[in-house]
Amino acid sequence: MHIPHLFIQRNGDGTPRTACHLNPSPDGESYTLAARPPVRINDVMLTLVSELHWQKFILFYESDYDIRGLQAFMDQASRLGLDVSLQRVDRNVSRVFSDLFSTMRTEELNRYRDTLRRAVLLMSPRGAQVFIHQAVETNLASKDSHWVYANEEVSDAEIMELVHSALGRMTVIRQIFPMWRDTNVRCMRNNHRISSLLCDPQDGYLQSLEVSNRYLYDSVLMLANAFYRKLEDRKWHSMASLNCMGKSTKPWNGGWSMLDTIQKGRISGLTGVMDFRAAGANSHVQFEILGTSYSETFGKDVKRLATWDSTRGMNGSLKENRIESSMQGVTLKVVTLLEQPFVMVAENILGQPKRYKGFSIDVLDALAKTLGFKYNIYQVGDGKYGVALANGSWNGMIGELIGKRADLALSAITITPERESVVDFSKRYLDYSVGILMRRTEEKINIFSLLAPFDLAVWACIAAAIPVVGVMIFLLRRIAAVRSQGSASAGGGVGGGGAGGGGAHPAASMSNSLQSAIWIVYGAFVQQGNDSILGSVALRIVMGSWWLFTLIVCSSYTANLAAYLTVSRMDNAVR
Repeated sequence: MHIPHLFIQRNGDGTPRTACHLNPSPDGESYTLAARPPVRINDVMLTLVSELHWQKFILFYESDYDIRGLQAFMDQASRLGLDVSLQRVDRNVSRVFSDLFSTMRTEELNRYRDTLRRAVLLMSPRGAQVFIHQAVETNLASKDSHWVYANEEVSDAEIMELVHSALGRMTVIRQIFPMWRDTNVRCMRNNHRISSLLCDPQDGYLQSLEVSNRYLYDSVLMLANAFYRKLEDRKWHSMASLNCMGKSTKPWNGGWSMLDTIQKGRISGLTGVMDFRAAGANSHVQFEILGTSYSETFGKDVKRLATWDSTRGMNGSLKENRIESSMQGVTLKVVTLLEQPFVMVAENILGQPKRYKGFSIDVLDALAKTLGFKYNIYQVGDGKYGVALANGSWNGMIGELIGKRADLALSAITITPERESVVDFSKRYLDYSVGILMRRTEEKINIFSLLAPFDLAVWACIAAAIPVVGVMIFLLRRIAAVRSQGSASAGGGVGGGGAGGGGAHPAASMSNSLQSAIWIVYGAFVQQGNDSILGSVALRIVMGSWWLFTLIVCSSYTANLAAYLTVSRMDNAVR
């Protein structure tokens, strides 16, 4: 019907917006104008990872995110030689991490943890917070990690929650809008007054508005401006003939003229400048890049590192400024203890203060240059690092710090829980330990190793139990046979014709012998079974108990044998 249509794309449940391709009209003339700029967050991410010199990273996206919007980003990353992995995160984030631990071996988990040091999160603020919390809880996140969270709509409070949930450095990309300092300029634009509730930033209402609602408001302003211009020029085409219910209704004659007026218009609204001169879409968009830095001394800080807009690109530096120091010109007293190669005496000149060199001295000089302080260094009098005495005091360098005779202790001092309870340590920069090398012991073959899982007394009891139970089975069978013969002779007078077949059968006498009973018991012990017939209840009770006993013994033997073979390989000659 040639009706101009301003379209505002919305986010679903806070999930980052993805590219939305509008279908043109059948005649090739599109009457739909995209009030919200095209998705440019992929361009910002690509610029960001290029500035950070990332060569390999992993990109996490939620199940609600349309992955087709990443096609152009992946193509550009591939042309730049970047190694990008994609991983979908389901709504149940905890199950994602539990699946990792159930499907990966330790070596694979370590490699995956290393991959997680560089990651991009395309999630809703709530989903990203749960994801970061689970990564920290499962020890997959580290303090040297750097994660990028990209979402056009994320508030200051949500950013602070993400920052405090994460361990390492975090960078946030979000869309921003220019603000006018003069309230009159903000609230009166192109003869259209904006509600003071929206244009006054003191109320905070504008900051709480969703981005799509801002564009909706500016779209109304754009239409109002177009109506005003058409009426002012007296070029308004009546819409009285339009009837969407009638089959013979013709398109609006003024539709194309109205569309042209909107496309040539330009307003300044809540989202900044809005126009549709770039292929029927509003191209004006601006992002800010917020950076966080981690320091055990100064805590976490969030500040703007750079901005990005659709015309000038990146404006700012992404270098991490970890420390803002107020130590300029301060002189520190530094206590030390000689320990090669950390602290050593340098060549000294007579009459001048003693000079030192070494790895720790180089670190101290670098800190002094960065923070702007000076220092006086001296050796501890008792030549000790620091041990707690019986009276609760400390000697050595720790005692110098506690007594405030020194501001800083510098040497190869070992970090212990006792020392950490009274002084603050820097992050450790050396891990070392003492190891023992020894010749591998030769494996000795023992033909009796199969007997090792059980003690000799256990084997003796098992060997004694087999004949004892066999004798018990034999006796119970004989008793059962005697009873059956007595009952048979008692009933023999009734059918005299059958008395001729009453002789003992060889197979029956064989199965009732003592050797047969012991063989049955042994066969049950090695789980081979037998063809015996257990007629009486007593026999069934005895054999059932024996079967349960053999089940427990065999299971215990199998478990102990596996443990014995494993421990024997891990056993060290030196304890």
